[in-house]
This record gives sequence, C-alpha cells and structure tokens, in this order.
Amino acid sequence: MSITETIAARRSIRAYLDRPVSQDLLEQVLGAAQFSPSGYNFQPWEAVALSGVPMRDLSARMLAAAPQEPAEYQLVPRDIGDLYKARRDETVGHRMDALGIARDDMTGRDAFARNNFRFYGAPAVLLTFVPRVMGPPQWSDVGMWLQSVMLALHGEGLGSCALESLFVHGRLIKQFAGISDETHVFFCGMAIGWPDPDAPINTFERTRAPLAEVVRFSGF
Repeated sequence: MSITETIAARRSIRAYLDRPVSQDLLEQVLGAAQFSPSGYNFQPWEAVALSGVPMRDLSARMLAAAPQEPAEYQLVPRDIGDLYKARRDETVGHRMDALGIARDDMTGRDAFARNNFRFYGAPAVLLTFVPRVMGPPQWSDVGMWLQSVMLALHGEGLGSCALESLFVHGRLIKQFAGISDETHVFFCGMAIGWPDPDAPINTFERTRAPLAEVVRFSGF
C-alpha cells in the first residue's frame, strides 16, 4: 500500500496473537526509523526493547507498585477545554463499546486500563527515554521517531500501541532498565506484536476531526 494508505490504516492495537517477534525484525524496523528527522540531527530518542522474562518481570513490578509521586510529567494538560475533552471522550467511548464495558462502569474501565501495564499481551515492548537536557522541539523529534517506528512495524504486518500511561511508573522503569533518573525522563512504552484480527478492540471505527477543522489553506 502507499504511504498515505499506511498512515490511514495504522491504528493502536490492544490485543495480540501468541506469536513472538524476533530481535532481527525489530532491529530492521528500528534501523529504518533512525532516519527520522530531528533538528540539528540530535536524534534525542533512546530506547530499551524487552521481551520474555524481563518484560514479564517489569509488568509484575508495575502492577504491584503505587503510582510515583511526583509524576514523571503532566500527561493531560490542565483546563484543556471542551474541544479536546470531546475528542478524548469519543474515542474512549468507542473503545469501551467494543469491549462491552458500559461507559459509566468505572470499575470495568479501570480494570481494562491496567492492561497497559501488561502491554496488552504483546510479546515485546519498546521503552523510550528522553535526555532531560532536551526541550519541546526535541520532544517533537522523538514523536516523529515513534511515528516512524509504528509505520515501519505496520509495514511488516506488526501492530503497536503507544503506552504513555506507563509514565506513572517512570522511575521504576528507569531503575529496571538501568537508566539514570537524574539525566533522563521516561516518555512512553510501546506494545509490539502481531495483531489479533478477530478482537473487537482492534476493529472498532475510529474517528478524526475533519481536515477543515485543523488546517487552513491560503494562497493556493
């Protein structure tokens, strides 16, 4: 498929087949993503890939731990306004509908959310860190790298799901991965594996704002 078709087809995968992902394949994908753009060629992303026993060990530690204080960073801005709240609530609602969880069932929603710390059953996870010396422009570069990784994974038939929610255990993750808390911020995890094509959570209809709502053209 074309690049535009790949971008449109990629989605967050939250159910995976019981099938391993090889290190060779991940190296191929991550090697391609190294050519993502970054200002001044800083390449400000750093990552650790886990599978097998280390991955299960990290999952167990996060599930047993309380969220850290203070938080690694502020995930949702304060006072984001009705527009962004509506976009968030719409996609969360579709997700809960696909799972058969009532939208007002907070217990069910919280139980499903804990699957973030199980990496949704994926056979591999990528943990991404950013040096503290970096600022907002470099964080943008890390986002472009993550998008490159996700698109390259999709091109190989793999699925992924970015897991910013792991930020509540940022220091635990850094200690586990041998990354200094003084020098680095934990940004996000990424579940990686072969999508389960029959799982409703992987097939519900996604929505995006119409282009006219987010882009203005002039001079064409």
